[in-house]
Amino acid sequence: MGAPLSCWPWENLGSYKYLLYGPLIAKAIASKAFDEGSSSSDQWCFYILILFALRGFIYTILCSLSNMLFLTRRRRIFKDGIDFAQIDKEWDWDNFLILQCYIGALAFYGFPSLRDLPKWELIGAGIALLLHVAVSEPLFYWVHRAFHRGQLFSLYHSIHHSSRVTQSFTAGFATPLEHLILSMVMGIPLLGACLTGFGSFGLLSGYVLLFDLLRAVGHCNFEVFPHQLFEAIPALKYLIYTPTYHSIHHTQKKSNFCLFMPLFDLLWGTLDGKSWELHKEITAGKNDEVPGFVFLAHVVDIASSLHVPFVYRTFATLPFSAKPFILVGWPIAFVTVLLMWVWSKTFFLSFYNLRGRLFQTWVVPRCGFQYFLPFAKDGINNQIELAILRADKMGVKVLSLAALNKNEALNGGGTLFVKKHPNLKVRVVHGNTLTAAVIINEIPKDVKEVFLTGATSKLGRAIALYLCRKQIRVLMLTLSTERFQNIQKEADPEFQQYLVQITKYRAAQNCKTWIVGKWLTPREQSWAPSGTHFHQFVVPPIINFRRDCTYGKLAAMKLPKDVEGLGSCEYTLGRGVVHACHAGGAVHFLEGWTHHEVGAIDVDRIDVVWEAALRHGLTPA
Repeated sequence: MGAPLSCWPWENLGSYKYLLYGPLIAKAIASKAFDEGSSSSDQWCFYILILFALRGFIYTILCSLSNMLFLTRRRRIFKDGIDFAQIDKEWDWDNFLILQCYIGALAFYGFPSLRDLPKWELIGAGIALLLHVAVSEPLFYWVHRAFHRGQLFSLYHSIHHSSRVTQSFTAGFATPLEHLILSMVMGIPLLGACLTGFGSFGLLSGYVLLFDLLRAVGHCNFEVFPHQLFEAIPALKYLIYTPTYHSIHHTQKKSNFCLFMPLFDLLWGTLDGKSWELHKEITAGKNDEVPGFVFLAHVVDIASSLHVPFVYRTFATLPFSAKPFILVGWPIAFVTVLLMWVWSKTFFLSFYNLRGRLFQTWVVPRCGFQYFLPFAKDGINNQIELAILRADKMGVKVLSLAALNKNEALNGGGTLFVKKHPNLKVRVVHGNTLTAAVIINEIPKDVKEVFLTGATSKLGRAIALYLCRKQIRVLMLTLSTERFQNIQKEADPEFQQYLVQITKYRAAQNCKTWIVGKWLTPREQSWAPSGTHFHQFVVPPIINFRRDCTYGKLAAMKLPKDVEGLGSCEYTLGRGVVHACHAGGAVHFLEGWTHHEVGAIDVDRIDVVWEAALRHGLTPA
């Protein structure tokens, strides 16, 4: 048993907790809130639900802004990333909204006069402001200080402070006891205005939403207030706190206790003297760190473009899968992709730290289908080239190209850029050597024959040449005899017999190991015998049509356990897992290799790269 009011009664319900809104929704529907003939007094349930939806939206939009690193990176306060552990802890950040929604409903139900409040009353706003300054602020200050002592901290408030890097959701991450007290703090100005006869719906909505906005801003981890504002109006710095101001409280825990007004820290001697110096430093915008490694990714499809932290943080912490809300977001995402095609440039998406080094992911603002439009080729290459030159200017050591960004038909696996800019200091890497190694090491040791599609691609060629050295028969699907023979000639004479050209899928109907480098239709998959396993290096991955077969995921590796600040999944991969081309570039950086890895794969280096990956703690996913 925990301490009283230290855990939420519905914490084990998961997403089913939202059914607790059911009675209010039913009441709103029953009161015919949507009928023109209904009075405002019949619509109070509907009003509460709309108000609390807006409250949730405020915290969500501030969290999204926090994760828009391409906008906020220079004004971030805590440099560390938010990892999966913190996101999981804060998963139910909105529990307090359920609690306060019912408190509001009980107020409207128990005091029917609240249902007939006017839309607006200016005097009520003045009364609420007076009560907030005179009662709510000092009350919160002293209660907050009390929660930083003894068992009140260890049993209650320490949960809120357990989040290393604050975001708006952190504001809601607290115990029921704390939120009950916060409800009282928030309710006193509203109650006072209503008791004096000057309450209004406008005051209820405005005060509550402003209260939430300020709490969300205080925890958002990027500075929103320009320092020039406080230099122009010095008194203002005692009337409104800033994200920087509140961040000091989260790190030191012995200062800056106020709700929103630092004046009370000043009055009672708990204002940290470095607050404004730190604010000036943060707002100078010089906090941009230079990564050692950059993975240059791209959007796979419209739906997966929603699978990013700045759309919805919790969705991005899970492997991508179709969700109902994607249907709602798809049209918006589609329009956004088209607008990005016209105006956007490569942007900073996410980062993590590994052994004291900074690893970042940048995204080329192009969707998968655009890579197959002939007229889009030059524009995509221009975006990639600008990203490489930007990385080179910044001092990045290694830049790795994601699947379509290194397409052979697009830029020769990165060769185009290396030849065009021979003096690049940044090493351009396609990561395919490790991708080939991952696929090869997935194949069981007792396999004597494999079927390979995409056989004459860079990856297909390397896999075929490696496997034939192991005396594994490789059925290479290709219509080009010339390309097949060129690959066959690269093999030593004693191994050439293990490379076999085939031109039809039916020729592989007795082979149970398929290595897929080209998308397969249901009809093409039907030629595989029952029990076949499909290994894949095709983007996007093939659809699992065969129930009597098994399907591997895209080649990937799990990052070492000491990775820090990683809080989002790459496409359909699990937590802490990255695509092999990403991992290959990371290994290139960790090893300190100084050569470019573009164009054809050096088959002799497959084992070298694989062993290096294992040595650095990366493991097969």
